[in-house]
This record gives sequence, structure tokens and C-alpha cells, in this order.
Amino acid sequence: MTHSKQPTQTTPPIAVSPDEAARLAGIGRTSLYAALAKGDLKSIKIGSRRLIKIEAIHEWLASYQTGAE
Repeated sequence: MTHSKQPTQTTPPIAVSPDEAARLAGIGRTSLYAALAKGDLKSIKIGSRRLIKIEAIHEWLASYQTGAE
């Protein structure tokens, strides 16, 4: 018996760990944790787990955008 594989569609995450957020933003963990500590980058905490919404990463990065593009 053969099973045909259906293409799987993955839903992009709406929140990621700080380590993953740093990787996605292209910065180091130290810089990301500094932004969290200063309150520049918003995060949520569920139990002992800290998560950063993808939307918050975009907003934080946009705050550094300059007019020269």
C-alpha cells in the first residue's frame, strides 16, 4: 500500500524565543537581551517561558530605520 504525501503547509510562528528572535533579527543574543532589559523590545512571559512576538521584532527594528534608504 502506498501513501501519497500531501504537501505540508506550515503556519509561521507568531512568537519566538529570545534566541530565535536574535537569529531572525540578525543580531547577537547580548544585544537582544539588552533591548529586552531596557524595555525597547516588548516580550511576553508565559510561565517560565519568555516569548517575543514577530510583530514586536518588526516594530523594534523599524524604530532604527533611517530616512536614507
